[in-house]
Amino acid sequence: MSVKLSWGDSVLVATIDRPERRNAVDQQTLFELASALDESSRQKIRVVVITGSAPAFCAGADLSGVRETEFTDALHKFLIQLATLPSVTIAAISGPALGAGAQIAMSCDLRVATAQSIIGVPAARLGLVVNHWTVERLARECSWPVARAMLLAARNYSGAELANLGSVQRIGELEDAINWANEIALLAPLSIAGHKAALNASSPAPEIDQLVQSARDRAWASNDVEEGRSAFIEKRSAKFKGE
Repeated sequence: MSVKLSWGDSVLVATIDRPERRNAVDQQTLFELASALDESSRQKIRVVVITGSAPAFCAGADLSGVRETEFTDALHKFLIQLATLPSVTIAAISGPALGAGAQIAMSCDLRVATAQSIIGVPAARLGLVVNHWTVERLARECSWPVARAMLLAARNYSGAELANLGSVQRIGELEDAINWANEIALLAPLSIAGHKAALNASSPAPEIDQLVQSARDRAWASNDVEEGRSAFIEKRSAKFKGE
C-alpha cells in the first residue's frame, strides 16, 4: 500500500507513504487516495488531512511504468475530487511539495506547513505545461503574482513565505494540522459544505481554450520534454531549444 490511513470519529489522516521515492505519486497512489476520499464520504468524515511520510510531503509525479497522459488524467480527476469533497481538506506539508505535490496541496481547502517546507511547480525545468485548471487554482490560492513566479520562473516558495501571503494558513507540524482538524470537526458540517459549494461555484473550472490546449499539447510532444527528463535523471542542467 502506498497510502497509510488513520481513521478517527470525524477526522481521517491520509499519509502518502513512499519515502524511497520521496512520496512521488504514481497511479496506484492516486487510486488509493481517491478510494480513501470516497470512503471518507461514506463514513461522513468531516475533515481529511493529507500528508506525507518523512522526508517529503510529495516530491512530484512518479511516471515509471505508465503513459504520461494516463497519469495526468488520473491526477486531474483526483484534484477535482479533492477540491469538491464536501468535507474540509487540509494539506499538512513538511519538506518538499513540488509539481504534483504542490497541485495536491493547493487543491486542499487549507494548508499547514513547516516554515522550511518548499512548495513549487518546476514544470518549466522539465519542459512540461500543467493543465489550465491547475493554473487557475494556483492563481486563486496563491495570487496571480505568486502563480506567475511559480510557473514562468520555476520559483519555489518556503512555507514561511506562503504563510506571509496567506496561502498557507498556519505554520506547524502534522500534530498542529490534526489539532486544527479536530477543532473544525466540531463546526456545523452542513454550513461548511454549503460554504465550500459556494466557494467552488465562485471559481468554476475554466472553459477549454484551444490556444491554451494547443500550447500544452505542443510542449508535451516536444523534444524539450525528453531533454528535461534526461537532464533530471542525469542531474544536469537542461538545454532547451524550444522545439
